[in-house]
Amino acid sequence: MKFIIAFMKHRGEHLPKAPRQIPLRIVLIAPFVLQIFAAVSLVGYLSFKDGQQAINNLAKKLQQEVGARVDQNLSTYLALPHQINQLTLDAIDRGILDPQDLETAGRYFWKQSQIFKQFSYLGYVLKDNAAVGAGRWLPNRGVVITHQLGGSLKNSTYATDARGNRTQLVYEADYNSIDDPWYTGTAKAGKPIWSRIYIAEGFGDYVAASANVPFYDKSHQLLGVLNIDLLLSDISTFLHQIRLSPSSKVLIIERDGMLIGSSGDRPIFQTINNQIERLSIVNHSDPMLRAIAQATQKQFRDFKSIQNTQDLEFQFNGQRQFVHVKPWQDKYGLDWLVIVTMPESDFMAEINANTRKTIFLCLVCLIAATVLGLFTTRWLMQPILHLGKASQAITQGNLNQEIEPSSIRELNNLSQSFNQMAAQLRSSFLILEQVNVELEDRVEERTLDLQNALSDLSRTQTQMVQSEKMSALGKMVAGVAHEINNPVNFIHGNLTYIEEYSRGMLHLIKLYHQHFPQPPAEIQAERSALDIEFLETDLTSILQSMNMGTTRIKDIVLSLRNFSRLDQTQVKSVDIHEGINSTLLFLDHRLKATSNRPEILVVKKYGVLPKLECYAGELNQVFMYLLTNAIDAIEEQNLKQNSQTIPEKSNEITICTSAVDRNLQIAIADNGCGIPEPIQQQIFNPFFTTKPIGKGTGMGLSISYQIICDKHRGQLTCSSIAGEGTEFVIKIPMLQQIGELK
Repeated sequence: MKFIIAFMKHRGEHLPKAPRQIPLRIVLIAPFVLQIFAAVSLVGYLSFKDGQQAINNLAKKLQQEVGARVDQNLSTYLALPHQINQLTLDAIDRGILDPQDLETAGRYFWKQSQIFKQFSYLGYVLKDNAAVGAGRWLPNRGVVITHQLGGSLKNSTYATDARGNRTQLVYEADYNSIDDPWYTGTAKAGKPIWSRIYIAEGFGDYVAASANVPFYDKSHQLLGVLNIDLLLSDISTFLHQIRLSPSSKVLIIERDGMLIGSSGDRPIFQTINNQIERLSIVNHSDPMLRAIAQATQKQFRDFKSIQNTQDLEFQFNGQRQFVHVKPWQDKYGLDWLVIVTMPESDFMAEINANTRKTIFLCLVCLIAATVLGLFTTRWLMQPILHLGKASQAITQGNLNQEIEPSSIRELNNLSQSFNQMAAQLRSSFLILEQVNVELEDRVEERTLDLQNALSDLSRTQTQMVQSEKMSALGKMVAGVAHEINNPVNFIHGNLTYIEEYSRGMLHLIKLYHQHFPQPPAEIQAERSALDIEFLETDLTSILQSMNMGTTRIKDIVLSLRNFSRLDQTQVKSVDIHEGINSTLLFLDHRLKATSNRPEILVVKKYGVLPKLECYAGELNQVFMYLLTNAIDAIEEQNLKQNSQTIPEKSNEITICTSAVDRNLQIAIADNGCGIPEPIQQQIFNPFFTTKPIGKGTGMGLSISYQIICDKHRGQLTCSSIAGEGTEFVIKIPMLQQIGELK
């Protein structure tokens, strides 16, 4: 029993520090309060969300209805001019109206202008520039008639009496109608069309579009063009009558964003220095219109890309706005957009009131639940406190504890269980005292064995890693030695000729000094034998060859330094392409053609990359592993084929670099034998290899994975199809923190 008490005290001394304690009264009250609060809050939230959804549906439905209403009105309103033009064409075809009788035609159009007051002008222009029409385009004037004789540029405008007769000249100006774009465009089209929207200078706010149609004689020769002008202000007048909500707006725009009509007081054109200019929704002075344009362009790139009815939402001044965009087109060439917008705040008053009621009910229920919880906890606390005191006594070594029964069934069961547990605990500690000594001995023995095993494993792993590093280093040194050997032999082979030529030239110079200025026949013969001109040329060529060889040696040494980075700090900003090119240079001897296969082609698809803060030497080591594996895979594939049947372009390694989503991406792909799917799951595991003894230890890909993923916080992935090839993709974040790398 003394052992049990000592053990309990020892356990108490080493128990972790108790967390912040919460009274049981709060623990019992909190669930009731939280449940009620959560239930009321959830109901209120769902009610609020349902209200919002209902608002969204209502807003969309209203917008669709307004869009349909605008669509129907535009279709009716804009089809009427072409219908009137068709009636005039029928009158000309039937001989009721003679186009050459300008007087009669003027009264005809005067009568039409009296009937169709929504048209600002009706008339026609003949191909000889003769023209006649009637309309209401002059400020402070009723219906007037224009008259222009054939072959003349003078266009005259007359006031009229109650019967449509001309009374007095009120305006006169030169105007060549047949050169105007609306005339030439209609004549070229050969069918009813709309002209572009234009501004008639000098006639107030005359911004209109013209409905035009050409007419012909019986031999289908052009006689002239009928036209009817519609003012854009009439479209805005119709839109003013539409009132969805206090802050709703209806707009009609062209595909370039120019305003055609607006339901509010927003102007569709402005006057600057007595010049009228149309306004665009994109740069309008009204910030709300600009916000609509920005939201629409952000979601659909530009207005021209909207081909179907679209609904979107955006925030403006802290309020959500609903926007309904509907294309409108007709068969005469008009292509407009109808935009209906309304703020959510116009519908949220009732929902906000319901939200306040929900919050009030939540507070009432919270207070009621708290009061009820206090009474309940007072009833439950007494037996639980007795149980707690008995538990504390047991922890202090006093195992002779017993709890009295309770009137609450669950607490009574808990008391009985506690009493049984105390009895079993007394029995268990007696057995534990006997087993404890044996257990401590076994733990010490197992701990020692585990330490020895871990030590052996660590040594083995270190040896394997070092062996793999030495293998990679040996391949790199072999490649460097191979590249340096050729230029050194080249220089050494040419030194003999340089020495021989130099002796001959020195000898010849010496003879010249002895017999100058008239050399004897012996010197002449020697000079002829040496061929001084050839010697000078060949000596220069040899010296150039020697210079190329020494330059080659310097480049190789420089590439060796770039690859190993032995002369630089461990973490440095480097050019990734430089490291790849250096690695390829060391592997050049393995890329050249052999008796068993053609040359391995390296296709470089380099992107424009910034410099990267990294472990340059270790990153080059990764390139060496991946490129070496690619060459091995191609050679293994070639061993399965006849060297005579291997296509020239079948041996290929592709290296692609790019910047993707703030990462530098290097993809190295080959068309070798590939990796079977079961093996792909194991290639990054330490010590895993499929190569025979002497071809590597299997640490290359595992080390590469650690360098890319652990040291550079990047990704290294592999995708392969057996028999077709393998691709390794490296992704390294461009923004590396040097402190984190270290």
